Amino acid sequence: MTNWATDDVRLAAAITAARGREPASAAQFDELVARAIWGVLVEPGDTEAGALIAAIGAVEAAKLMISGASATRLREAADGGIARGGEGRAQRRWSTRLRSDDVVRSLERAGQVGARMLVPGDDEWPTMLDDLGTGAPVLLWVQGDARLLHRPAIAMVGARAATGYGEHVAMEFAAGLVARDAAIVSGGAYGIDGMAHRAALASGGTTLAVLAGGVDRLYPSGHEALLRRIAQQGVLVSETPCGTSPTKWRFLQRNRVIAALAHATVVVEAGYRSGALNTAHHAQTIGRPLGVVPGPITSASSAGCHRMLRDENAHCVTSVADIMQLAFGTDRVLALPGFDATPIAATAQAQGAARSTEHAAPESSLETRVLDAVRPRRGQSADEVARAAGESPESVRAVLGVLALDGRVQFGDDGLWRSIQRPRQAREPR
Repeated sequence: MTNWATDDVRLAAAITAARGREPASAAQFDELVARAIWGVLVEPGDTEAGALIAAIGAVEAAKLMISGASATRLREAADGGIARGGEGRAQRRWSTRLRSDDVVRSLERAGQVGARMLVPGDDEWPTMLDDLGTGAPVLLWVQGDARLLHRPAIAMVGARAATGYGEHVAMEFAAGLVARDAAIVSGGAYGIDGMAHRAALASGGTTLAVLAGGVDRLYPSGHEALLRRIAQQGVLVSETPCGTSPTKWRFLQRNRVIAALAHATVVVEAGYRSGALNTAHHAQTIGRPLGVVPGPITSASSAGCHRMLRDENAHCVTSVADIMQLAFGTDRVLALPGFDATPIAATAQAQGAARSTEHAAPESSLETRVLDAVRPRRGQSADEVARAAGESPESVRAVLGVLALDGRVQFGDDGLWRSIQRPRQAREPR
């Protein structure tokens, strides 16, 4: 522990708090401290730091920095991973942040807000991030169930200033995908991101939000309640220490993590210069399938989607089945360890039927049965509704989510479902 030039007792307590358990060995302790140091020193996506760590390991790389190694020595240690001339800039930007108190405070802050530190080699570490190469995160901070990082997932992104068409498509696709047990990954932003998260949660599915700042800096503020709910029912992810503010650069780098955590990326709606195109670029760079939703040719909000369909190696997707085939080669409920892959009868029809904001499409038989089963005054759990409807709980949860987004049922603070009674339409006198 004397390698780290700081209070050993305070450092050990901070590491234990950030991990939720004591390190298994002195070697693991050193690895955790070194990763915490690099998490403070670098900005997301620093490939020169990644090259140095890949060459000599996080511990030796951190020791070099603490010892005041010259820029030339850092380049030599990186074994060609740092281009000649770049070592000086790298050494200067890292050394300006080399303050032991900042490292300890970042760990202590994580413990205070209930964030957990993950590093490569942990059981919960998502190995799909390895496809980012030297640009992979040196560590992750998570709130929620970190095991969900291993779930088969689809990244769903799009315009912040989304149209009603874009939000409708995002809702339908997210609900349909979680009904097939695929998780939804997005960035927690307004517009398409938020709608995808909400639809996944409302349908009883899994969703992951990758943040550009610390997991305790819930941004945008208008989505604070949504992000807190994701932390409770899914997982929040960041590679920046707790307390870190989101910046333009961090938003752009955050997008590479969204793409890497998913088996495919789907752009629902994007203008010609939309930030969602950055996520699409990252997906293509690491070889992930890219799906793009077409929009009206007159809509500026879909101009970026149409450009990708014209100029990029992108697939046109118009249904949940298209996305499942693109990502997993099959349109069925995914068979996960410990998951009962009971076929979801009529779910595709329930999720995929288009709904106009003015003229609702006819309800599927499953929707009708669920609506018949939900009572307006006495709250019911999803399992109770399933028993009354004579369907599996998985399919009923998915349909309840869609009905909630349509304003036909509501999920109360008591955790129970109720139908929303609408006034009867006056009949034309005969």
